[in-house]
Amino acid sequence: MKQDSGCPAFTKIAPSILSADFARLGDEINSVRSADYLHFDVMDGMFVPNITVGLPVLKSVRNFTDMVLDIHLMIESPLRYAARFADGGADIVTFHVEAETPENITAAIDDIHKLGKKAGLSVKPGTPAQALMQYIDVLDLVLVMTVEPGFGGQKFMPDMLPKISMLRREIDSRGLGCEIEVDGGINIETARLCINAGANVLVAGNDIFYAPDRAVRIAELRGKS
Repeated sequence: MKQDSGCPAFTKIAPSILSADFARLGDEINSVRSADYLHFDVMDGMFVPNITVGLPVLKSVRNFTDMVLDIHLMIESPLRYAARFADGGADIVTFHVEAETPENITAAIDDIHKLGKKAGLSVKPGTPAQALMQYIDVLDLVLVMTVEPGFGGQKFMPDMLPKISMLRREIDSRGLGCEIEVDGGINIETARLCINAGANVLVAGNDIFYAPDRAVRIAELRGKS
């Protein structure tokens, strides 16, 4: 099932704290320090049918760790908050193309960059890769959802692999440094599919936080076990 595209040389792993035990969040973060990014799913109960963490948790975690904080805003009208998360400690702020107008998407990307942070744009499974193309030259990251956003623990959608491959071909053809991140149903098997399709950042929640040895699982997801 390997897709016909280039493969990035190094795979980054981004454990999602949505699967962590929040009663002992500091210990949970320390247990995944061998990862590259720490992924936050910020949900408002409107863009997706769930509510999770926000700015207070981000600021606390920023004071606790020097890990790269990778924020995924699953909220309506993200222009209102993109700069606040960038200023609140995020290193990468990603929001959804479906959640804003084209004018406001550009404005939010500019706001994030003005604060010296990286900007990402995400698409739901039902949104084609073409929705990202007009922005891709100014993005640091694109996020392909491989499940419907809103809840952890869903089954990986293999029909998203061609979308990843299309983005990889476009990014490589333009000579861009934009990363391709995938989120949803990532485990050792699906990680290989995504890497082969051209992704280089893998978000994993349950597969890491429920593993007997989290450092070992992070290495396995990278393909270095």
